[in-house]
Amino acid sequence: MLATPAIDVWVATASAAGAPHLVPVSLAWVGERAVIAVQARSVTARNLLTSGTARLGVGPTRDVVMIDAELDRSGTATDDPALAAAYAAQADWDPRDGDDYLYLVLRPVRMQAWREANEIEGRTLMRGGRWLDPTEETMDA
Repeated sequence: MLATPAIDVWVATASAAGAPHLVPVSLAWVGERAVIAVQARSVTARNLLTSGTARLGVGPTRDVVMIDAELDRSGTATDDPALAAAYAAQADWDPRDGDDYLYLVLRPVRMQAWREANEIEGRTLMRGGRWLDPTEETMDA
């Protein structure tokens, strides 16, 4: 699901004062990282650059993957042309065509698959940036 071309993601961030912000953007999965591209002056960019954390929601309500992530790095297309090309290829749009876009590379630290109440047990797939063995206890919410 994460490497699906032209997939969107809900990105939740918070300001330094704790004001929540939620926005849908395009997602690219590059290597082991989630990559989003937003305008450098956007609330999402400001919040992520300040706090270094975000929560991502990928997929429809009844089959969503929730990802707690930390900012690994940020940069422009000029800073990392290979990242910009990889993003454009998967996201199905090219921020290099616009002004002032910043690529935010996010390292997943916790990942959960959500569906319905009967599937609550075992929904945590990653914790502390490490993929879990299916036999490990994963009851955290």
